[in-house]
Amino acid sequence: PVVAFDRLAEGPIDAYTSFDNEEVGHVQGKALLTALGAKAKDGQIVMMNGAVTDPNAALFKKGAHAELDGKVTVGKEYDTKEWKPENANANMEAAITALGKDKIIGVYSANDGMAGGIITALKAGGFTKLPPVTGQDAELAGVQRIVAGEQYASVYKPYAPEAAAAAEMAVALAKGEKLDAIAKEKVSSPTTKDIPSVLVPVVSLTKDNINATVVKDGVYTVAQICTPKYKAACDALGLK
Repeated sequence: PVVAFDRLAEGPIDAYTSFDNEEVGHVQGKALLTALGAKAKDGQIVMMNGAVTDPNAALFKKGAHAELDGKVTVGKEYDTKEWKPENANANMEAAITALGKDKIIGVYSANDGMAGGIITALKAGGFTKLPPVTGQDAELAGVQRIVAGEQYASVYKPYAPEAAAAAEMAVALAKGEKLDAIAKEKVSSPTTKDIPSVLVPVVSLTKDNINATVVKDGVYTVAQICTPKYKAACDALGLK
């Protein structure tokens, strides 16, 4: 028996666990709309999607478009090769050149690594006030950028329940047991229909809920987040 973990593998698999990846895109899109508020139509946004080789990237993109289409104007959109921050940086530089920095009011970034490259490009491009930038994964550097006010949001994905679900399903399958009590959902891949699945909920991470998410769950300590560079910003947010 095969359990696909985090990515929906093609071929004969018996179970799957990940996050609701389309919902991740919805969460990201909603966060950007919240940040833009009444100014959502005052300029253009740039969409920095993940790699076309990653099945999850297509789901993030689909969910984000479902939220953003008709509510913002997408000036430029990129599928970023290999998810690399340096490729996102180059794409963002191209977008700034094409659109002009005065026209860009927000950036949808599919993950935190790319957000770092995007923010570097924005700073180099002469933005005195950074537009809101999304992300995903709640990477330490991403959380620190949120604390500093450079990145607006990320998506926190609790990995412990995902790992536990994979282990529980693997043990049940090895015993020849059915997964009905564990896997409450069905997901289909291009090659296999109705795969028993556990999809773990995700959380929009902003400066307002760092304590209640990554700190509370033990992903990072306040000391790890609040290095001397970020101490003043942490104090202002009550991270102690």
